[in-house]
Amino acid sequence: MRSTIRTFAIAGALAVALCSAGGRAQQPQTGDDKPGQPAFRAGINFVSVDVIISDKNGNNISDLKESDFEITEDGKPQTVESFKFIKLDGGTMPGPDGPPRQIRTDEDEEAEAARDDVRLFAVFLDDYHVRRLASMSVREPLTKFIETQLGPSDMIGLMYPLQSVLNVRMTRNHAAIVQGIQKFTGRKYDYTPMNDIEQQYANYPTETVERIRNKVSLSALKGLIIHMGTLKQGRKSLIVVSEGFTYMVPPQLRSPNSQIPAIGGVTGAGADSITESRANFSATIDMQQDLRDIYDEANRANVSLYPVDPRGLAVFEFDLSEPSVGNDTDRQYLNATMDSLRTLAENTDGRAIVNRNDLATGMKQIIRDSSAYYLIGYSSSQAPSDGKFHEIKVRVKRPGLQVRARKGYWALNAEQTSKALAPPKPGPPPAVTAALANVASASARAHVIRTWIGTSRGDNGKTRVTFVWEPTPRTAADRPVGAGEAPSRVSLMAVGSSGSPIFRGRVPDMTVASTTPSLSNSGDAQNGRASRVTFDAAPGKMELRLSVEGGSGVLDTEVREIDVPDLTKTQTTLSTPVLFRGRTPRDIQQLKADPQAVPATGREFSRTDRLFVRVAAYGAGAPALSVHMLSRTGQVMSELPVPPPAAPGGDVAVDIPVAGLAPGEYIVEVKATGEGGEAKELVGFRLTN
Repeated sequence: MRSTIRTFAIAGALAVALCSAGGRAQQPQTGDDKPGQPAFRAGINFVSVDVIISDKNGNNISDLKESDFEITEDGKPQTVESFKFIKLDGGTMPGPDGPPRQIRTDEDEEAEAARDDVRLFAVFLDDYHVRRLASMSVREPLTKFIETQLGPSDMIGLMYPLQSVLNVRMTRNHAAIVQGIQKFTGRKYDYTPMNDIEQQYANYPTETVERIRNKVSLSALKGLIIHMGTLKQGRKSLIVVSEGFTYMVPPQLRSPNSQIPAIGGVTGAGADSITESRANFSATIDMQQDLRDIYDEANRANVSLYPVDPRGLAVFEFDLSEPSVGNDTDRQYLNATMDSLRTLAENTDGRAIVNRNDLATGMKQIIRDSSAYYLIGYSSSQAPSDGKFHEIKVRVKRPGLQVRARKGYWALNAEQTSKALAPPKPGPPPAVTAALANVASASARAHVIRTWIGTSRGDNGKTRVTFVWEPTPRTAADRPVGAGEAPSRVSLMAVGSSGSPIFRGRVPDMTVASTTPSLSNSGDAQNGRASRVTFDAAPGKMELRLSVEGGSGVLDTEVREIDVPDLTKTQTTLSTPVLFRGRTPRDIQQLKADPQAVPATGREFSRTDRLFVRVAAYGAGAPALSVHMLSRTGQVMSELPVPPPAAPGGDVAVDIPVAGLAPGEYIVEVKATGEGGEAKELVGFRLTN
């Protein structure tokens, strides 16, 4: 039974893990699941340690010098090479690049999070392992923490187990985070399917579903840790709201058809007892290994975990509404879940806020830990490459002080060390990298709406610009932070390089806005539709100013600079390839027959979707089109059939077969060759399942 359950769990969680720990969070890795030692790497053997010093009342001590510290690794003294006291208050302290700015793009997020005067936080709402009533009670202390403890320059993100890391944005919009927290609803022991992934294992035994849920939550938590590690080298705090993790499921909660075979020929009640003990022991070992994977990753990323148990002062694991279990069994499961939270905290230099009713007071310590600490770095005198754990101890010479620092780190083994020291392998071509980056940004930037902008040949020597928008999807698996009010329209202004207006209007309040049903990956788009508008502009620089509006006013604004190409030259050029998605053959026929069909704004699809790309080639000599499917490394996988255009210079629709592809990232390469040379465009997309 154990091996069967593990197989189901891994298969069921795979699609989620691909989204949760993938994308931009994995880009810094180089093919090694455990790429190095802790954060602040200045060499393969350089180790950095955050040290929190406080008095007996918990007050931070800030006047120590480098000579006051002693640090050992495996009992051997180490020479301190870097020493710095970090003191932050979350205020709007100006940095080298000016005061903290608003977070709108991935680039903003990375630049601002890396600043020395910025504290970085995240909240992981583990709805799989929090009961409904407990989730409602924890909303207030979490909200109070954000509203009263964070400063204006502090950045914070919010994530659920089934949410993709690509859609997590560290932000200074604290009100948006609060809105997301106010919607937190626990689902512990509630197995009602909320999405297609959960529907796939809805009929599995209870113990199988619980194992899948644990795998999903821990995979998502690991993905969030990796992402935080890519944003900042300094100390980062991750609040994990959960009632704890365990693979043990008591017999009273198991499915009726669940059977555990007898062991060693023993039968009867004795066999049941032995089998139950063996099963629980095996489940405990499995969980310990999975927790170790989490805190190892947290140590590498310099992320301190602060588990918050919303049950407060818990006396029992199971309440009266759940199947009755004996007191000993109840206590065993309660201790197992609490111990899992303590394990995560103790091994990442965090604090477990468990078994206490005053959560708000406990969470204040998170701010204290993040506000004042010593950063000490040394090059390991042993230069270990044994893949083993190496203990770190920090002492101070001043008596009566409390010292907190992580307990050590896991060294690279010989193979990992060789990989880390090897010269980097040649990466994919820059155009391929850019296409894949657009896949991530299409999801990561879509907090209120998601958009697509393309160009094609217009009238009188001008270029036709097409703008499409639709509201960001809202599903149980992908909750956009701060989406309390749905956008209803977008005010659009296009300005030329001289400052003269090119276009101005609202979408879809305009007669030129298309109302063709959008078949893109849209969720609950505005009235089930996406909106588009087209206008002609002279080639050159153009500034596009967007204002997203809802019923109560402006929800978001953005300014983009666009290079409008000249598509009238004899030189070979291409229109922007337009990607369309349908669910049935009839959908595709309708889209191909409609020249005003609205394209897909998203770049994540399923293998059951039907895709095609529409593109036109311009230039002297009627350029010939070729279309290829590429892997994420830029290798050609197949050539796609290209039908002839209905008229010279007209567009063509090329089908993209995805049913036989594995989940992952792919690229469609469109190439035009003619008397005016060659032009090429790449369109990236991701298959999630």
